[in-house]
Order: sequence, then C-alpha cells, then structure tokens
Amino acid sequence: MSILKIHAREIFDSRGNPTVEVDLYTEKGLFRAAVPSGASTGIYEALELRDNDKSRYLGKGVSKAVEHVNQTIAPALISQGIPAVEQEKIDQFMLELDGTDNKSKFGANAILGVSLAVCKAGSAEKGVPLYRHIADLAGNPEVILPVPAFNVINGGSHAGNKLAMQEFMILPVGARSFKEAMRIGAEVYHNLKNVIKEKYGKDATNVGDEGGFAPNILENQEALELLKSAISKAGYTDEIVIGMDVAASEFYRDGNYDLDFKSPDDPDRYISPDELADLYKSFIQDYPVVSIEDPFDQDDWEAWTNFTNSTDIQVVGDDLTVTNPILFRVHKNKCCI
Repeated sequence: MSILKIHAREIFDSRGNPTVEVDLYTEKGLFRAAVPSGASTGIYEALELRDNDKSRYLGKGVSKAVEHVNQTIAPALISQGIPAVEQEKIDQFMLELDGTDNKSKFGANAILGVSLAVCKAGSAEKGVPLYRHIADLAGNPEVILPVPAFNVINGGSHAGNKLAMQEFMILPVGARSFKEAMRIGAEVYHNLKNVIKEKYGKDATNVGDEGGFAPNILENQEALELLKSAISKAGYTDEIVIGMDVAASEFYRDGNYDLDFKSPDDPDRYISPDELADLYKSFIQDYPVVSIEDPFDQDDWEAWTNFTNSTDIQVVGDDLTVTNPILFRVHKNKCCI
C-alpha cells in the first residue's frame, strides 16, 4: 500500500528543545513519529540539522529540516509509489535523494522522522506488531526480549552535578522474565533514592535528563558504591550486574581525560588513557561491572584496542561507531571493538 501524504512539524523534546515530528498517511490511517536527540553526541554522527538562528529557540530550531520533509522528501517519495512495507527501498531512496555521506543536505532528523513513520505504517500494513515488523526487516525469525538496562544514576552531560561519567545502569540478569526484571529494576531504583537521601539529603535525589538520580558527587566510584548499597538493600545482590555509559569524549582533553571537567579547566588534574583504563579495571574488580560504553574518546583508537584486549567484559562503541556500518567495520578490523 502506497504512501498518500507526509507532513512534518516542529515539536518539543523532553529537554524543551525543538525536534521533528512526521505524520504519514496510507489507506490504513495516520502514523506518527518523533525524532529523538542526544545531549552528548559523537563527532562522526549523521548531521542533526538545526536552523542556527539565534533569535529563535537559541538557534536550535528545526524549521529547515521540517521544510526539507514537506517540500522535497514528501513529494519525491510519494511520486515513487513505493509501498510502506518496503522499508529498505524507501530508506535507500531518501539517502540517494540527500546524496551526502552524513545526511547534511536534508538533515538526519528529517530523514529519520520519515523513516520511523514508514516503519510504523509498514507494520500496520502487514498486520503485525511493530517489534515483529522490525525483526522481520532485520532477518530475525525469533524474538528474544533483552535484559533491560536501567539508567539510575546520571552524570556527564545528562546532569548538572560534578560526576563525569554519564550513565550508571543496573541489569537484572537473574530475572526469570522481562516482567520480573522490570519489578526488580523499579525496586532497586526506589531503594537507591532512599540510600541517596539518607547519605546526602533529599535535594540530592533530583534527577538528570534521563530520569536517573543526580547527586552532586565527584568520585565515580561513589556512584558504584551507591548502586551496590541499593542493590543489597533491595535483596538482589546475586541477580543484578552493572553497566556504564562513560561517554568519555565529553571529558577528553588533548590526549588525556579530565574527570572533573565541569569545574574550571586545570591540566594538572588530567589523567592518561592508561590511568583511565586502570580505573575501569578497578571498577570491574570491585563491583559487578559487566559492560562499559564509550570508555575512551572516539579518536583514541589505541586506548580502545588496548582496553578491549585486556578485559573480558562487554565494551560498547557508540560515539566510536555512531551506527555507521563503515566505521563499524573499520574499528572491528582494528580490534577496537
């Protein structure tokens, strides 16, 4: 079933910044998608097109991306008559229409908004849930729900505290079902709130951008201690492991790292990649840390390689690969991931 109409508009995201929302119509009805945006992004990410008009939303407006959808992408795509179930063909058509490596002509936020709406329309056309449609597109005949990762302490660019590392997560790997994992996560979250309140006061239980608590602590090890205490109080010591999204590019400074980067700059406190790696290894030894995302800057390839070769935990590349298959292959060949 072909696409009948596409219309984009500006809306606000959870941080109060403009983003793109797309309405897509087929004979099955209306399908709506909004484009997410991150506070910390890799330098190699596809371009999120902003207006840069300081008189409007401090330059963060997305009217240009909206205009690209309404005036260029929509009429071109509709004229092709590609059925909504043909996700790959539609995505490829939009990429060719843009014609740039980083989607800078239309903006990744314009292209993604349409792509997400198309995906929802495709699932409706097939009469299957969205997750099943996505699994089919990915060639996964069997769907297994992953263990949820609860981002319960926020730092880095996600919070106004001193904590450098961005996300501290709990993963209920001992749960027997997704439902049980959600219950365990919720119980630990509320225990964590009480632990933080008892130690630092009620105002320390304010939350960051992604809903995790943001106590004004400097030492990243202290965040792990808080998690350890909350997990124990909830009674799940043997059922929960810890994951971290460090987002180290946010505090990368001239080949070194500043774990107090929110304070006035002082090169004397920078630490080397090897010292940072040793810090991670101490975390792994002292706490049930099983996954670390973006432990080093996206261009600090040697540090990535050395660390992945010297640890058995899961090392995740986000800013390193930015969902770019070319970068993924490059870093895989270099043993960065």
